[in-house]
Amino acid sequence: SRLHAVDVTSSSFRLMWPKLLSQETGYYTLEYSPTEDLARKRTKQVSGALTSLVLSDLAPETTYEVALIPESNVHYFPPQTTRVTTLAEEISPAQVLISESGPRSFHVSWAPLLASVASYQILYGPLPGNSVKVLQVDGRHNSTVVEHLAPNTTYLVTVTANYRSGKEKSLSAKACTQEGEGAA
Repeated sequence: SRLHAVDVTSSSFRLMWPKLLSQETGYYTLEYSPTEDLARKRTKQVSGALTSLVLSDLAPETTYEVALIPESNVHYFPPQTTRVTTLAEEISPAQVLISESGPRSFHVSWAPLLASVASYQILYGPLPGNSVKVLQVDGRHNSTVVEHLAPNTTYLVTVTANYRSGKEKSLSAKACTQEGEGAA
């Protein structure tokens, strides 16, 4: 078994390797850099007792060259190398779903729910038209109910994710309210 990566995300992965050293017999030097830019090499010293380590603060959709060099005072071990490609950055909202629509309300939900989003803004207004109302939703929630609507009306609903970094991403969907009670 060799050096390999598990739990790969857009910004991190966990390296695992066989037990070659112990606390007493040495330490590891870990080097990693993006394949396209080997000059941006980063180096860490790792205790000989460890057999895994998480690397974070990585760039999304990037291939990294990783070398684990056992620094043993007893035996020579050749460096172990691997290549790991981080995932594409997840963006939210990637989908917006309208459900439980009644004459005066409907339910809006979205996915995925990401820790990097501080809050969501839900804008909604009848089509055609330009009267828009706004709801603010905490970033930990992925649904809300929109109320006080007109029956039998099509609404445009836009969900905007406000990222902690200041970036924004929006996605829209159409929703129709049901006909009201007593409507012919």
